[in-house]
Amino acid sequence: MEFFNSAVDTLQTIVVGLGGALCVWGGVNLLEGYGADNPASKSQGIKHLMSSM
Repeated sequence: MEFFNSAVDTLQTIVVGLGGALCVWGGVNLLEGYGADNPASKSQGIKHLMSSM
């Protein structure tokens, strides 16, 4: 039974670690912004800027 408890504790630690890593990764993605590397959105921004001049 001790082996089973040890295995459960190890798996729990792994799952919590993976959840934390995914949380940090998701936060970084949100902070980067959704359209930051979309060339089409940059193109639209330039067109709008040039038409307003």
